[in-house]
Amino acid sequence: MEKLQRKYGLLTAICMVVGTVIGSGVFFKAQNVLNATGGNMPLGIAAWAITGLIMIVCSAQFAVMATKYEKVSGVVDYAEATCGKNYAYYLAWFLVNLYYPGMTSVLAWVSARYFGAMFGWSLVSPEVMTLAGFFLVANYALNALSPKLAGKFQVSATVIKLIPIFLMAIVGTLVGVFNGTLSYNFTHTVTEAVGGTSGGLFAAVVATVFAYEGWIVATSINAELKNPKKNLPLALVIGAFIVVIAYILYYIGVAGGASNEVLMRDGALVSFSNVFGKVGGILLNICIVVSCLGTLNGLMVGATRGMYAIAARNEGPAIKIFGQIDKATNMTTNSSVWGLLICSAWLLYFYGANLVDGGWFGLFNFDSSELPIVTIYAMYIPMFIAWMIKEKDLSVVKRFVLPIVAIIACAFMVFAAVYAHGITPFNLAKNEGEFSFPVLFYLIIFAVIMLVGFFFSPFFKKLTAKKEEAIVESVDGQVE
Repeated sequence: MEKLQRKYGLLTAICMVVGTVIGSGVFFKAQNVLNATGGNMPLGIAAWAITGLIMIVCSAQFAVMATKYEKVSGVVDYAEATCGKNYAYYLAWFLVNLYYPGMTSVLAWVSARYFGAMFGWSLVSPEVMTLAGFFLVANYALNALSPKLAGKFQVSATVIKLIPIFLMAIVGTLVGVFNGTLSYNFTHTVTEAVGGTSGGLFAAVVATVFAYEGWIVATSINAELKNPKKNLPLALVIGAFIVVIAYILYYIGVAGGASNEVLMRDGALVSFSNVFGKVGGILLNICIVVSCLGTLNGLMVGATRGMYAIAARNEGPAIKIFGQIDKATNMTTNSSVWGLLICSAWLLYFYGANLVDGGWFGLFNFDSSELPIVTIYAMYIPMFIAWMIKEKDLSVVKRFVLPIVAIIACAFMVFAAVYAHGITPFNLAKNEGEFSFPVLFYLIIFAVIMLVGFFFSPFFKKLTAKKEEAIVESVDGQVE
C-alpha cells in the first residue's frame, strides 16, 4: 500500500491547531460571556482562562502521547496503543462519520452565512445554502487535488484571522485605557450574574467551551508531518497557548471599545465599529469569512483522511478502495470522496434540524456541530486511564498527574455540553413549549452509527472468520 509523504512542517501543524479552533465563535462569544456574568469583566476573563486551561491540559496530554506513538492518524494511533485495535477502530469510525463531518458541514454554512450577511441574505435563504454547498465542494477539491496548497491556505487563513483579533486586542485596549471605558468596565457590573457569582462563572465557562473545540483535528496529519514525534507535540502545546492568549486579549480589547451595557445589548461588533469605523466593520466581516473558511479547511483535512486511517490498519469496509493513495497528488482520493459524501449528508441534516421552523426530524433535531463533544471527550478518558496503567517508565507527572487532570477536564467538557444542550429544551422557543432533550436523541444516533460500524469492525470480522472455519470443519467432517 502506498504511503503518505511527509510534506507538512511545524508551522502548518501549529496553524492546524490555531486555525481549526478559532472560527466565528471568538468574535461573538464575548456577548454570551458578558450576559452570563452580568458584565463582570474579571469573571469573564476567568471563564476564558479556565476553559483555555482545559484545552491546554488535554493538548499537553496528547502531546506527551505524540512523543511515543506515531503511525497514521494521531489520536487513533494513541487509542490503539493504549486501548487496543478495536477501541481505536470505533474512535476512527466515530471521527470520520460523525465528529469531523458534523462540524465541517456546519462551518460550510457558517462561512456562507457571514458572506451572505454582507449582501443582506437571510440565514436560510437559497443563496446561503447554495453557497454553503459550494464552499464544501470547493474545500474538498482543494484538499483532494492539492494537499500542499491546502496546507498553505491553512497558514494564510490563520494569519488573516489573527490580524483583527490582535488589532482589537492592542488598539481596543489602548483606546479603552485613554478614554476610561476599560477602567469603567472592569470596576462596574451591569446586572447580577446568572445564578450568582459562582453560577455566572459556570454559565460563562459553558459559553466558551465550544469556542475552544476542534484542536484534535491537527493530529490527523501526523503521517504527513515532518518529524511528527517532535513537531506534533510542539504544535499542540504552542497552538493551544496561542488560542488562549488570543481569546483573552481579544476579550479585553473588545471591552475597550464600548461599555458593557452596550456590548451586552448589541454584541462585540459594535466595539469594532467604534474603534475602527464603518470600514473597519466591513473588513472585520471579510476577516470572519476567511476565518470560517480556514476552520472549514482544517476540519476538511480530517474528514478527507478518516476512512484512510481505518483502511491503513487493514480494517473497515472496502480496504483496498479506501486505502488507495493517488500517485500524482499523494492524497487519499477515495477516502476524500467518502468524507465529502458524509459532510454533505450532515449539511442536509443541519439544515433540516436547525434552520427549518419546527425541524424535519422531530425529537432528533440537535446541533450536530456541538453535541459530538459529549462523546469525543468521553472517549478520551479510557485512553488516559490505560496510559496510567501501561506507561510504567514515565515520571509521576507524565504518568499520573497530567492524565488525571486531563480526565477531570474531559469530564467537565462532557458535563458542560450536556448542561448546555440537555437541560434546556432545544425546541422550547420554536414549538411553543414542546420539550425535547437533544443529548438523549443525539446518543441514539451515535449508537446507530457505531452499530453500523460494528459490522466492519476487527471483532466482527474475526467472529465471522471463526464461524466460517467452523462450517468448513463441519463440512470436512461430514465428507470424511
